[in-house]
Amino acid sequence: MSGQGKFKKQLSLMDLTFIGLGAIFGSGWLFAASHVSAIAGPAGIISWLIGGFAVLLLGIVYCELGAALPRAGGVVRYPVYSHGPLLGYLMGFITLIAFSSLVAIEVVASRQYAAAWFPELTQAGSSNPTTLGWLVQFALLCLFFVLNYRSVKTFAIANNLVSVFKFIVPLLVIGVLFSFFKPANFQVHGFAPFGLSGIEMAVSAGGVIFAYLGLTPIISVASEVKNPQRTIPIALILSVLLSTAIYVLLQTAFLGGVPTEMLADGWAGISRQLALPYRDIALALGVGWLAYLVVADAVISPSGCGNIYMNATPRVVYGWAQTGTFFRIFTRIDEKSGIPRPALWLTFGLSVFWTLPFPSWEALINVVSAALILSYAVAPVTVAALRRNAPQMARPFRVKGMALLGPVSFIIAALIVYWSGWSTVSWLLGLQILMFAIYLLCARWVPTAHLNLAQQVRSSAWLIGFYAVMILLSKLGTFGGIGAIGHPLDTLVVAACALGIYYWGAATGVPAHRVRLEQEADESETIDEHQGRPEMAPATH
Repeated sequence: MSGQGKFKKQLSLMDLTFIGLGAIFGSGWLFAASHVSAIAGPAGIISWLIGGFAVLLLGIVYCELGAALPRAGGVVRYPVYSHGPLLGYLMGFITLIAFSSLVAIEVVASRQYAAAWFPELTQAGSSNPTTLGWLVQFALLCLFFVLNYRSVKTFAIANNLVSVFKFIVPLLVIGVLFSFFKPANFQVHGFAPFGLSGIEMAVSAGGVIFAYLGLTPIISVASEVKNPQRTIPIALILSVLLSTAIYVLLQTAFLGGVPTEMLADGWAGISRQLALPYRDIALALGVGWLAYLVVADAVISPSGCGNIYMNATPRVVYGWAQTGTFFRIFTRIDEKSGIPRPALWLTFGLSVFWTLPFPSWEALINVVSAALILSYAVAPVTVAALRRNAPQMARPFRVKGMALLGPVSFIIAALIVYWSGWSTVSWLLGLQILMFAIYLLCARWVPTAHLNLAQQVRSSAWLIGFYAVMILLSKLGTFGGIGAIGHPLDTLVVAACALGIYYWGAATGVPAHRVRLEQEADESETIDEHQGRPEMAPATH
């Protein structure tokens, strides 16, 4: 193992924007259109707008954190600064699970689509891999590992090249399907055949929020960005706005391009008829060349997204280890490459593990979407707590209207988790409560001398309260629950509870005199490769 090195500032605005767009455009656009249509019908367009709005709000919140505290694995470390190590530990666990499984999900999506050309990769009558299919998945994971092992710039160059192709094909799909556009499809069974609940459920279960969640890889590489105070906010906002426009156009084109005779029995069965949506619809319309391009892009797009998360996850592991609540070996950075290689090895091992065996893409997006949005949901509370307890912190990008934006973004995140349904909420949030109990049992071995356990519990109690309330309301509600609270009353109750919990969390951050924003040794100096000299990171006090 090489000696302890530094992160290297090598990523430009274009690199960072492509990381965001590349993470957003993975398997989501390839699979979600038919699932959203089956759950919400033509009103699925509204689901995409809701998802884009939610992620834009959370992205704007992250702009303030990313510009003020450009830290590797920031999604895990920001909660530590605002609420202490216990909250960082809970976020580290759920983010590591979500990120590492995302690498595997994207590899599985590539293999599923590749089976259109190579049927021997997938078991007949199912979406599970054959032995050969699993070996292909493993080979892709090895490729991602090698691309990320050398340097962050090697990864960025590969990602930029892949991204160019990734966006050409969706634009071609939009253009071709609009040439077959049938407005009658939007009224044949009504615009919203499954009502408001269908629109809401499609946000989580349809894969909408899964498709959008590509912002945290931008935050995860913040230590390696040139001029992060300017670059990070622009890249975050650009990524969300561009992706929202493309996703809405893709969904509209899909809805209008479906042959009307396929809708004889309604929208509910469309995901079975068009299991590989854009490839199948291109074949049904007789556009074979487009089907060929879609399959090619369907192998490349998820692979590119998986490569991005292979890059982002080690930074999350590194950030978690820096909080003191994970093994310190993962804070080691290779001196020559500037890569946290022990964390990269762990990411590779976990991503392989999630494929042994691995269910279909459809079976996991709900769980991963909920896990990711939980990690996003903490950001508004973190910003509010830091404004209260660290007002002197330099904020190059200060979000305006935070008094409204903060609670609204937290409420929307809470609703997305709730819409995931009882089967997801119960075990995912229950597991987080179990991890909280484990921390309490092991707290004596956690090196967090600046903040005692009692204060950590007081500062984190709001999150445990949030988990408990969400589990209860999910059980009583209409999204997989017993229906004791009807719809839309259940959504209003969730929103009201989330509002109260937001203010609870904002008011119970770490006391001002104990906020720890000192720069860690590894980030007090970052190497600017183009200048050829050390560049001092900006002060945070």
